[in-house]
Amino acid sequence: MLLAWYDRHRRRLPWRAEAGARTEPYRVWLSEIMLQQTTVKAAGPYFLRFLARFPDVRALAASPLDDVLKLWAGLGYYSRARNLHACAKAVVERHGGRFPSTEAELLALPGVGPYTAAAIAAIAFDREATVVDGNVERVVARLFAVDQPMPGAKPRLRALAATLRPSGRHGDFAQATMDLGATICTPKRPACALCPWSPPCAARAGGAPETYPRRAAKAVRPTRRGVAYWVERPDGAVLVRARPLKGLLGGMTEIPTGRWEEEFDIATPAESLAADAPLAAEWRRLPGTVAHVFSHFALELAVLSARVPARTPAPAGARWAARADLAGEALPSVFRKVAAHALAGEGLSPPARAAAG
Repeated sequence: MLLAWYDRHRRRLPWRAEAGARTEPYRVWLSEIMLQQTTVKAAGPYFLRFLARFPDVRALAASPLDDVLKLWAGLGYYSRARNLHACAKAVVERHGGRFPSTEAELLALPGVGPYTAAAIAAIAFDREATVVDGNVERVVARLFAVDQPMPGAKPRLRALAATLRPSGRHGDFAQATMDLGATICTPKRPACALCPWSPPCAARAGGAPETYPRRAAKAVRPTRRGVAYWVERPDGAVLVRARPLKGLLGGMTEIPTGRWEEEFDIATPAESLAADAPLAAEWRRLPGTVAHVFSHFALELAVLSARVPARTPAPAGARWAARADLAGEALPSVFRKVAAHALAGEGLSPPARAAAG
């Protein structure tokens, strides 16, 4: 039933091969890493840009990490980009530039977890593997009316998903189940009348499929606060620095900031907020704040701005970047927001703000 439905309604995606063909392992891997914590709509343009810049795993492995981070900027969860680069190097060094075909070998690669290993094995090599992403979890939870709340239900959902696997077309079945969850068995208002698995679906029979999978109460997301320091020279150069490789936004470029803490008071005068500034200057506070939400906490930043003489040296660990080149820097979304806020506060024209990303 499901495969017949898939043959008629399969999605056309940038990384997916045409019907009857098998997708290259590199494309499967690249797309699956991008799709972790990211929507298909958001990942599509990034995938095409990566493919144009790094057409194969050897090209990606040979590229400097900074180039990868720059191209990844804005996609979030930047440890994925670092693992992507490390994995490409491992594939070249350990496997001669060819992805292994078994889940066990794939799991030994940096940044490849059980889901990604199963997806590559099934979709690229047609191996018998249980591929379970969020869409598949939703489909299975409804099909079997699993009452155990997430995330505790994950092992049971995976075991139930394994019972559904056909004897062949493993890659197509994996993609079909994901497509079903993405287009028919959606989180809200599932189109049960169009679903090929509607007859045996226990949640549909119970009359409330949209209540599955069950969810545990969400923890309250804390708010941290801090200060970003926008420093500019007369020639338009802006002070930036690289974040430590380990930790949040590791290896990415940032507008310098101080500590981010829940108890930090950003309502204090600019002189107090300048305590963690990267250099001595006449700091002024820009109106408003910059807000950003990470997976586990919300962030609110005050922005201090300063202009320094043309020959001011960059502090240790920092460098000067041309304002017009900020769009090409590996700036995460939060720091692009800071740049836009600072440029707006300086009253610069829209083209100048656009250059900041």
